[in-house]
Amino acid sequence: MFQEERLISILEYLKSNKRISVDLICELYEVSRDTARRDMVKLEEQGSIVRTRGGAILPTLYKEVGNYDQRLQEESSSKLTIGKTAATLVQDGDYLMMDASTTVLHAATALTSKNNIVITSSIETAAILTRKEGITIHMLGGVLDTKHHGVYGAKAIEMLKEYHVDKLFIGTCGISETGLSAPNEEDCYLVRAMMQYADQVIVLADHSKFGKRLFHHVVGFENIDMLVTDQALSEEMKERLFASEVEIVLAGGEDQHD
Repeated sequence: MFQEERLISILEYLKSNKRISVDLICELYEVSRDTARRDMVKLEEQGSIVRTRGGAILPTLYKEVGNYDQRLQEESSSKLTIGKTAATLVQDGDYLMMDASTTVLHAATALTSKNNIVITSSIETAAILTRKEGITIHMLGGVLDTKHHGVYGAKAIEMLKEYHVDKLFIGTCGISETGLSAPNEEDCYLVRAMMQYADQVIVLADHSKFGKRLFHHVVGFENIDMLVTDQALSEEMKERLFASEVEIVLAGGEDQHD
């Protein structure tokens, strides 16, 4: 097996297992310890792994997040399924709040309920909702983030004090054992503020977000009421969510209960 093939195989192993050791690389690929170490050095140089004592793990800190259009294309079928399921949670007459997540955009697109009021920080979500009858849109003011197509800042947070809603729908860039995380602090401030003015907090997150941690911690699971996702979660993650009394809804499936 050529080195490039081994490197791909090592990364695939790490996606299913949290850690790989030098000894295991030797055993799996029938190579010497020197060769195994060279493989790990190569992967480390590529930024694909973090070397630990006698082995390696995948990086848990993610530093790059794509722009709005790039994120809209990532896991698009999963986001579409999650969005459709999330839309079924909305009743006629509900007052809603929606952040600038691309998954939340799919929920807005799938809405069929009537007589809703929606407060949003997303110019894309607001535009989608203008095509629907019976929905009143309140657009938050503030600074427009041209990369992520949402508003943020002190003005947006101040405006939130004027409202209170039944349900808040938010996305997330990362979910780890400590809760939700985001790439910049402005996202954190706005989402935390939104949570103060909603009776129910619903997080929409596809499977690719789990196990990712970004620079800024947003909130822990104790601040979330429901999680809508597209694949069954690990037992460890389910236990953490259930411990905080978070309801888990599988898109297209049934709720996961403790």
